[in-house]
Amino acid sequence: MEKQDMMLTNMLNMDKGEKEGEREKGREEGPGDEEEGTQQENGRLTLADGLSEKGTKRLSSGSGQQVSNGFNTSTPQSPKEGPGGAACSGGTASAPGSGPGATVPPGGLRTLVVQQTSLDRPRETWSKKMDFLLSVIGYAVDLGNVWRFPYICYQNGGGAFLLPYLLMAIFGGVPLFYMELALGQFHRSGCISIWKHICPIFKGIGFAICIIALYVAFYYNTIMAWALYYLLSSFRPTLPWTTCSNSWNTANCNLYMSTDHNVSWSNSSTSPAEEFYTRQVLQVHRSEGLHQLGSVSWQLALCLLFIFTIVYFSIWKGVKTSGKVVWVTATFPYLVLLVLLVRGATLPGAWRGVVFYLKPDWQKLLSTTVWIDAAAQIFFSLGPGFGVLLAFASYNPFHNNCYKDALITSSVNCLTSFLSGFVIFTMLGYMAEMRQQDVGSVAKDAGPSLLFIIYAEALANMPAATFFSIIFFLMIIMLGLDSTFAGLEGVITAMIDEFPQLLSKRREWFVLGLVCVCFLGALSTLTYGGAFVVKLFEEYATGPAIITVVLLEVIAVSWFYGTNRFCNDIHLMLGFYPGCFWRICWVAICPCFLLFIIISFLAFPPEVRLFDYHFPPWTTALGYCIGVSSFICVPAYMVFYLLKAKGTFKERLLKSITPVPSGDQYREYIVTNAV
Repeated sequence: MEKQDMMLTNMLNMDKGEKEGEREKGREEGPGDEEEGTQQENGRLTLADGLSEKGTKRLSSGSGQQVSNGFNTSTPQSPKEGPGGAACSGGTASAPGSGPGATVPPGGLRTLVVQQTSLDRPRETWSKKMDFLLSVIGYAVDLGNVWRFPYICYQNGGGAFLLPYLLMAIFGGVPLFYMELALGQFHRSGCISIWKHICPIFKGIGFAICIIALYVAFYYNTIMAWALYYLLSSFRPTLPWTTCSNSWNTANCNLYMSTDHNVSWSNSSTSPAEEFYTRQVLQVHRSEGLHQLGSVSWQLALCLLFIFTIVYFSIWKGVKTSGKVVWVTATFPYLVLLVLLVRGATLPGAWRGVVFYLKPDWQKLLSTTVWIDAAAQIFFSLGPGFGVLLAFASYNPFHNNCYKDALITSSVNCLTSFLSGFVIFTMLGYMAEMRQQDVGSVAKDAGPSLLFIIYAEALANMPAATFFSIIFFLMIIMLGLDSTFAGLEGVITAMIDEFPQLLSKRREWFVLGLVCVCFLGALSTLTYGGAFVVKLFEEYATGPAIITVVLLEVIAVSWFYGTNRFCNDIHLMLGFYPGCFWRICWVAICPCFLLFIIISFLAFPPEVRLFDYHFPPWTTALGYCIGVSSFICVPAYMVFYLLKAKGTFKERLLKSITPVPSGDQYREYIVTNAV
């Protein structure tokens, strides 16, 4: 013990004359050389004297260490020291067990806290907290909130559907949403490189997510191209889908206005809005089906090119630019929804639509289909598993309250879906009143047809139809743009984090290449039979694959990485541990929730049809192949990892499930015995 005390005394006390000489020399050499004297080379830590006056000194070293004095500790750890040792002198420190303000003699023990940080290129961050919140809201609130939720709601019992919807949100959707925000914020990585910090063998999940995101980009932006076509066609005194005298109209076209009491409407009759959508915009009558798609529509190709141009210049610089764009694209739709809600509520028959929307049919809750639809709707509405939440959260400050963010954004998303139902069904009630039909007969269309046929016709028959048509389709475009920004940012962040030396300084070129790939991949959806391709991608390319991927993600985090470790990470960020509710959801309820959706999809495969076209059996096989093409990355990478790793099979397996500590987070080393 005496020998150790002598060593510490020698290390911690320097000759006063030497110190004065070193200070004088440092002043003569200038600040640049003085900083050089504090550098650590090859793991050797050298501290300049005067630590007590400086308080905390950052060392411009290869490992990037921050040394602080004056901390109490009971966890000693000796640092490795290279040749030459480490010297520290001057100042006072609180010795272990001493009270505040206690002074340690010059030769006594002192406590050092060494925080090791990464000296990699600083990660980009959001300019404002609101940029992040609007980006997440813009991503979660998409076209599905406007057309899918209202249709599914009235189809599954109206107001009664809200019960399974809320239960699925509380026990399934929101916990997954919270989990992804916390993972992204703690590990500060995209959906590929994050897996080395969680469970390396599951890294294939990240590649699968990127492929699914590309599939979504192939068809999702085409819907915005349709909306842009409608928007451009709206700048006319008379909207083109209000008359039957156009070149694309057929003999079956009938004007069905409230003033036309002599109109004879039969089962073969079509409205001007339906013929404009099917024969002028899509031109599906020029295609026989998926086996013969026909040529590319040059009008839609130009519209899609314009959409992708906006997308490129919004995301090419990262979240600094996209975070500003969403101030318009995420807020404008709410303004339009409120305007349309107020206008729709003043129309005759609006109350019929609202009653039809919310009138509960409790008997339907006994049907399994209602619960399946509720689970699928909340999952795809909140959007976990697409890599977007991981990417967006990775640009947050480390101690940002992602728990509160998850609750706020998921609540806004669900309330927006509910609000959209009023906007849609006030118009459908107006249409039913105008046609003197039941609301159910008017609201027979689902998906894009609900917007581009039924709602477009309702707008056309209102006063100031041109104005309302312009703002409505502008809203549709902005709802889609937010989701496209987010989806591509998820891919971009994942690839740049995985290959930083190759892509980090070439982001603009990489984004340009990615946008070009998405445009070329979308060309099949711009053909005369492109609507059939959109339907095929929507049913098979994303649904089953992304749910399976998220199931594996939850299992990897909860069972392999460990709920306790994950909760410790959250505690380190937020200062509190997640409650038992969240732990139970992550470990048991969320996997069961996702497994329920997968089994229901396999047990009750959807009957895919569009307009009068029934998809032939071979398209089902094609759809499953598209879905498997992304998911196959998961088992393929597992095999690749085990073959590439060194050692026995047991050692490889152990290494494959052992997480690598996240390099971006600092690690504290408490030093009490400097040897």
